[in-house]
Amino acid sequence: MIAEKINNFIWGNGLIFLLLLTGTLLTLKLGFIQFRLPFLLARQKKSSNNGLSQFRTVCMSLGTSMGTGNIIGAASALAIGGAGSIFWMWISAFLGMALVYGENMLSARYSDENMKGSIAYLSKGLGCPVIAWIFALFCVFSSLGMGGMVQVNTFGNALGEQVNFSRPIAAVIIFIIIFLTISGGGKRISSAAQFLLPAASLGYCIVCIAVIAIHGSDLPAVFGRIFSEAFDFSSIAGGMGGYAVSVGIRRGIFSNEAGLGSSPILHSAAESNSTHTQALWSMFEVFFDTIFCCTLTAVTLLCASENFSVTEALSPVLGGFSASFVTAELGIFSFCTVTGWYYCGMTAFKHISGGKYIRMFTIIYSAISACGILSDNDTLWTISDIFNGLMAFVNISALLLLMGKISNSGRDSLNDF
Repeated sequence: MIAEKINNFIWGNGLIFLLLLTGTLLTLKLGFIQFRLPFLLARQKKSSNNGLSQFRTVCMSLGTSMGTGNIIGAASALAIGGAGSIFWMWISAFLGMALVYGENMLSARYSDENMKGSIAYLSKGLGCPVIAWIFALFCVFSSLGMGGMVQVNTFGNALGEQVNFSRPIAAVIIFIIIFLTISGGGKRISSAAQFLLPAASLGYCIVCIAVIAIHGSDLPAVFGRIFSEAFDFSSIAGGMGGYAVSVGIRRGIFSNEAGLGSSPILHSAAESNSTHTQALWSMFEVFFDTIFCCTLTAVTLLCASENFSVTEALSPVLGGFSASFVTAELGIFSFCTVTGWYYCGMTAFKHISGGKYIRMFTIIYSAISACGILSDNDTLWTISDIFNGLMAFVNISALLLLMGKISNSGRDSLNDF
């Protein structure tokens, strides 16, 4: 399959090495800020520039990442890359925390009223408006693929296992729901995320913890598998492109989006005028999304399901309601991701079109996302991985080239602790 060959080429040794290298260099430059995150967040004071509230911004940003990647993505990583892929998801997330800090610092340094987020530092920081335009194009396609169609498709497949329904009619209903939400802009999107995401996340985490508690005696063996298979010769025989490494990092990025350049676009809508605060909260989002939630999913699956079925794994606690619960969770997470990614795609499209045809993009985004319920799942995941990789390559290259600016931007606030 051509798409799969392209995907394997993009996510080959070069991009994975670039991600690990840039994340490692930023971690060293920022003094292992990941370990100081709780203390630094506790010291932040409220500041405002009349944007979205900090909690709403975090919910909207988490909404883009707390999608199917936390459930289906983790299961997919286990099925393809084995238990060792989870270790590389952790590495991806740990280094990704430094990446999103750097992204948001650069965004604050170069953003203005007309150009914000990653597009701003690509255009003005690198002095390459053409590269910024190309990145914006990749971002639009990623929003339609990973942000829209994949999420709806995954929810539709889960719902189809529960009830018989007409997919064309469902697509129309989904289109209406998405359009009514995103047509209200960032405030309506963040309000929906603020209402839905905390409750859904809490419910899912509680059930997973309950399953893990039942299988508590299996935990040493589970974590033993994760660490041993991460460095198993058969898993890394292909070098840095080995399945455990490649799949773990790809699914980690799919889950938390660190390094893609989407985080600074979302955080540019926040009310806080403290660049340090925005960067710290973006780090928290990566931690909560991947290191906490994806780990819960992975450990639950390794404890309670031989074929990595989330429904089967949760059945010891939920019994016959397990499938319905998973479907409902996927529905909420998918909806939050679809609406949050619209904001990224719309911002990128606005840059490409010069601020024109936004209403048209809103309609097209709603329609294409809704059509995900009619599409082939494997093809969508592959295409989404391709555009994720293209976004990551451009953005990570910029972070590497602008690394000196990141250290200068954050030096004073980092030395406070």
